[in-house]
Amino acid sequence: MATTFDFSQWPPSLTDSQLETLTHHATTYALSHGLTYLPPAPTQPSSPSSAIHAPISLLPAPVPRSLFKKTQCLQSVYNMLYARVATNDDFLDREMGAEAGVGKADEFVRTLWKGWKDIRDEGIIQPLHLGLFRSDYLLHTGGGDGTLSVKQVEFNTISSSFGPLSERAAAMHRYLHALTNYYDISPHLKSENFPPNNTTSGLAQGLAEAHEAYGVTGAYILFVVQPDERNVFDQRWLEYELLENHSIRVIRQTFAELSSSAKLDPETCVLRLTIPSAAPNSSTLIEVSTVYFRAGYTPTDFPTEEHFKTRFALERSRAIKCPTIPLQLAGGKKIQEVLSQPGVVETFLSSSDTITNHTTDDAASLRETWMRMWALDTPTPPLPASIPPDAHKAENEPLGTKLARINASSLVLKPQREGGGNNVYKSDIPAFLDTLTAAERQAWIAMELIVPPAGVGGYLVRAGGAGGSAWTSWEKIVRAETVSELGVFGWALFGKEGIVKERGDVGWLMRTKGVESNEGGVAAGFSVLDSVVLVDG
Repeated sequence: MATTFDFSQWPPSLTDSQLETLTHHATTYALSHGLTYLPPAPTQPSSPSSAIHAPISLLPAPVPRSLFKKTQCLQSVYNMLYARVATNDDFLDREMGAEAGVGKADEFVRTLWKGWKDIRDEGIIQPLHLGLFRSDYLLHTGGGDGTLSVKQVEFNTISSSFGPLSERAAAMHRYLHALTNYYDISPHLKSENFPPNNTTSGLAQGLAEAHEAYGVTGAYILFVVQPDERNVFDQRWLEYELLENHSIRVIRQTFAELSSSAKLDPETCVLRLTIPSAAPNSSTLIEVSTVYFRAGYTPTDFPTEEHFKTRFALERSRAIKCPTIPLQLAGGKKIQEVLSQPGVVETFLSSSDTITNHTTDDAASLRETWMRMWALDTPTPPLPASIPPDAHKAENEPLGTKLARINASSLVLKPQREGGGNNVYKSDIPAFLDTLTAAERQAWIAMELIVPPAGVGGYLVRAGGAGGSAWTSWEKIVRAETVSELGVFGWALFGKEGIVKERGDVGWLMRTKGVESNEGGVAAGFSVLDSVVLVDG
């Protein structure tokens, strides 16, 4: 779509006095409403006594109304697509397995896949999967004719974080508008342009549906968490929502804690945890209905073999997993690339679904959101007209790798990792390619960079002393040229027979970073939490 909104004029100017007032109101609102992190510390205390506000923006980021609506409408299609990918064993074996796929080159993927293969051979106990998904997008101006579109960065199938905090960031901006009217600095800053965001209740509903499908009154939902988690409040808001509005209790444990507390019934594979009881020096067993993984997406979550054994024990259980190992593997960048190949996504959307009612007609809409992608080890990637077909003959490497060298300035290389800080960008690509063996190339894909609108800015605020090494040296507030990434949440409860229940309209996340940063993770210290102001073309 063509847009008449001038992104280069955003944000409108604020005086020093107005900035000071808005910052005061924003940070106190954040602290009052749980838009918070635990402060940096070598280890977090078991009972925290302080918190800092999360990194935030003072003004919401502009998004064209029609493009925002498009991302919301696509989420149910993505829910169904990834449900079908996760239940297609042959496809995942071929693309992610240790025998022919990414697992040949990536030890972490190989270990997960082998564990899942062993469990399949034994017989799957729980046929249902739960996915709490987030599809991430950037605005794209790369058409060359002024046309603006949305392009997908990635699709997240594990630990899709910041739902509850994104809801509170949006509420903070609505509060600032109601309180100050943003000093009438922009006609776009009016209440009807602040879209609703009820992510906490939406995501909790997905967990509650899995719990209900399990069908045991009094069972708990298990949150598997990382040790020394600073982003604990984002998780706690889901816990409170489950207890207060669904009467479901949550227990939080790390893989290390689960290695001693988790027990599988040898006959039924029911998962029970040993926890302290009210009586001194005694314990009790609780049953787990649903396992929600907020850990397990990175190799550092598995420092020992025992951690992997615990992960596989949870997978063997009767509890419903969010995600299962195949659903986690389905979120790999290799899957994203393979789906973009001619005819592949159409195959997965070739039949209708009685719940979502989406078919292959939606494939074109999905493809409109994808940048060009290819595997480094492929001999025949899609070639632009400017690259001769025999370009790879100058070096003894696949054409996919050669094409990445030639186009490095407009590319990002992605491995099969989540959590931020793993990609290789632009000028760093050629030297990095020199370090890869032929086998290692199989674990990487190349993707054309999305080109966001130029000149857009924001006012970014972080708690003093709260940033890690990823933060620049700016102090509490700075006006910077920025890039904003929109994440759209949805969930699906499904099995091989299809989707049981799903929702694609459960909320959204906006993260904003300085243009100098290639990465986008808030928890990793690259971005701030933001929200959306809708603008018309």
